[in-house]
Amino acid sequence: MSIKQKRQKTYDPGCTDCGTLNCYRREKEFPDFCLTGSVSNEDADNITAQYRGEGIDARIARVSAEIEGAFYGKLTRVEEIIAFARRLGVRKVGLATCIGLVEEARLFSKVLKAHDLEPVSVLCKIGSVDKTEIGIDDSFKIQKGCHEAMCNPILQAKYLEDQGTRLNIVIGLCVGHDSLFMKYSEAPVTTLITKDRILGHNPAAALYTSGFYYKRLFENNRDI
Repeated sequence: MSIKQKRQKTYDPGCTDCGTLNCYRREKEFPDFCLTGSVSNEDADNITAQYRGEGIDARIARVSAEIEGAFYGKLTRVEEIIAFARRLGVRKVGLATCIGLVEEARLFSKVLKAHDLEPVSVLCKIGSVDKTEIGIDDSFKIQKGCHEAMCNPILQAKYLEDQGTRLNIVIGLCVGHDSLFMKYSEAPVTTLITKDRILGHNPAAALYTSGFYYKRLFENNRDI
């Protein structure tokens, strides 16, 4: 058995292993390992039912599909978020922003106001709790030996909940901090900016250049 075959035996195939993508148009054949075929009829029916009616899940599903169908390839992400909020009937919008992207958040806030939306913004450093207070060693501070506030995504989520926002938007929160914000956000969450300081907040660029400049992505780097 080759090394490649051994590697293929170490995991169950998933959607990224599929060459047909028949689930979209149903114009081809499903592969034997297709996940669609592995879903029970009961689970499929129960979940599909969540997309019907007037509950929040159903409304989000329909609005998202309408925006995709009407504006695919026509609107920027900024405009799509505005359309999303409007079609959901949301006026008060939360902005959970990284302190490093506060200028972008300020501009986006002005755009939202121009479209009669009410933005409520909160920085990741809310509470101003020093990193060492939660057991982070001073050596892991960006600027050592001084007060450096930890990111506080749970408090961001709590603040926006108290303010009554009905849609929250992530603007450049760190990897992991965004996870905590999404976990504790009472309102639905979407993302405007995914932070990547190396690639100008375009993380997909690492994938697009992985055949040349970022070949290191395929090296198992134990130091990161």
